[in-house]
Amino acid sequence: MSIRIENARIIDGTGSPATPGSVRVENGVITHVGPNAPEADQTIDAEGRVVCPGFIDTHSHSDLVVMEDPFIWPKIRQGVTTEILGQDGISMAPLPRRHIPAWRKNLSGLEGESEALDWTWETTDGYLARLEQSGAGTNLCYLAPHGNVRMEAMGLDDRKAGPGDLKLLQAVLRRELEAGAFGLSTGLIYPPCTYADKAEMEALCSVAAEFGRPLVIHQRSEADTILESMDEVLDIARTTGVHVHFSHFKICGKYNADKFERVLALLDRAADEGLKVTIDQYPYVAGSTMLGAILPPWAHAGGTDKLLERLADEKSRARMLRDIREGIPGWDNFVAFAGVDGIFVTSTRTKANGDAVGKTLVELGVMRGKPPLEAALDLLLQEENAVGMVDFYGLEEHVKAFMVRSEMNVCTDGLLGGTPHPRTYGAFPRVLGKYVREEKVMPLETAIRKMTGKPAETFKIDRRGLLKPGYHADIVLLDPDTVRDNGTYTEPRQHPTGIDLVMVNGTILHGPAAEDTPTPSGHVLRLSR
Repeated sequence: MSIRIENARIIDGTGSPATPGSVRVENGVITHVGPNAPEADQTIDAEGRVVCPGFIDTHSHSDLVVMEDPFIWPKIRQGVTTEILGQDGISMAPLPRRHIPAWRKNLSGLEGESEALDWTWETTDGYLARLEQSGAGTNLCYLAPHGNVRMEAMGLDDRKAGPGDLKLLQAVLRRELEAGAFGLSTGLIYPPCTYADKAEMEALCSVAAEFGRPLVIHQRSEADTILESMDEVLDIARTTGVHVHFSHFKICGKYNADKFERVLALLDRAADEGLKVTIDQYPYVAGSTMLGAILPPWAHAGGTDKLLERLADEKSRARMLRDIREGIPGWDNFVAFAGVDGIFVTSTRTKANGDAVGKTLVELGVMRGKPPLEAALDLLLQEENAVGMVDFYGLEEHVKAFMVRSEMNVCTDGLLGGTPHPRTYGAFPRVLGKYVREEKVMPLETAIRKMTGKPAETFKIDRRGLLKPGYHADIVLLDPDTVRDNGTYTEPRQHPTGIDLVMVNGTILHGPAAEDTPTPSGHVLRLSR
C-alpha cells in the first residue's frame, strides 16, 4: 500500500524552514520527500497545511493503560507517534513477584491500577514482550526505572546502599539495559528513589554511561534547593560521563524566581564544559503528580502499606502536618510552593471520594468540615494513596525562557486517569498554537524540531524524527493557522484543533482516511547495545 501526501509545506524535523512538495510512503516507510513524488495507491491533498514527522513524547505515563488499550487517543490525536515510558523511576518493570502487592499501591497514583493484568512479567524483557503481544497504537520506548531496580535489589526501605547493594543495583540495571531499555530514569522526590545518595546514583549512572544511555531525572529539588540539586546532578555527569536529561524542567514556587538566572548559568556552564545535558518541558505553569508527594519522604519508607499505617497513627500524622507546615531542608514541599488553594485533586481510586475530583484542598476541607491538610491526609488514607493532583507552581516567563533553550524538547508528562492535566490532551498543539503562532516565541520549524528530530537524537531512536527516505512513516499533517489545544483545567478531556492526520508506521490512525477500527501499527522499540 502506497500513500502520497501532495501540495504540502514540508517541515522535515531538522529545523530547516518549510519547502513545498510531497511525501510518499510505501509499506510503512518513507520513499520520497520533495517535488515530483511518484504516483501512489492513495493521494491526500495537503493544500495549505504542513506535513512533518510524528511527535515524540519523551515523558509519558501510558505504561499501564497501554497494556489494556493499545490506542492512547489523547496522545495520538495531538500528533504523538512515539512515547517514552518508564519515567520518574517508578513504572512497571522490573517487578519481582514478592513485591507485586506493595508496588501496585505505590504505582497507582501515577499509572493507575488494573485487576485485569496478572502482573507477572517480572523484568523489562517480560514487560516489553507483553506489549509486543498486546500491540501498540504508537511506538513505545522504555526507560529502566531506578525505583523498580532498587526495589528488586534492596526492597522498599529507607536505607543507604552498601557495597554489596551497589553491585546488585548495577547488575539489575545492566540486565534491563541489555533487554533494550533506552536509559535509566529516576524521580528523586519519589520513594524509594528518594532514599538514594549520590554514591548510589554514580554507581548506576556509570552503567548507563557504559551503554551510552541517558539518566532521565526528576531531580531532587525543582524548588528551594534547585541550585544544589542541579549541582549534584551535574557532578554525577562529570564523574561518570553520563548524558543527563532533566525531566519537565522548571522552577517551582514564584518566590524562587530569584534563582532563575543562576539556573540558566548552570546550564550554560555545563554546555561550556562539554557535558551532555538536555531537558524536556510541558508548556504550562501547573504540574501534575501523585497527591502523596505532599507528604515528607520518611512517611513513605517501607512502601504504601507502611504509609497507610502512619496516616492512621495520630502521632505520625501530627509529625507529617508539622513537616508540611514548617518544611524539611532539601525536600520539595508542594504545599509551600503551590499552596492549599493551588493544589487540585484530579483522580481517586474509588467512587466514594469522587466528589473530591476537581476540588482544591481548600474546597476539599470545606466539604469535609476539616482543615485542608487534614482533609487531604484523610483522602490519601481512604484511597490507599491512589490520588492524583494538579499543582500550580510557577511563572509564564520561565516557561518561555526554558522553551527556547537549545537543550529543550517538548513532552506531555500526561497522567491518564480521572480529570487529568490538560497537557495530556494538548501539550504539543499548545506549543504550536499559543507559543508559535500567537506569541511568536519561536519559528514553526524550530518548534517541530523540538518535537521530532531533537528527541529522536537525544534518545537514539533509529530512523524516526525526520521526514527522510528510508525512515519509518510516522507523519503528522497539521494546519498551522488553526492548530491549538482546547483542554482546560476544569474540562481537560478535549482533543485539539488543527491536527488533521496522524500516521504511525504508514497506517493512518487519525484523519479522514483512517479506518473506524484501525489495526495497532506501533512498534515496541528496543535499543541494542
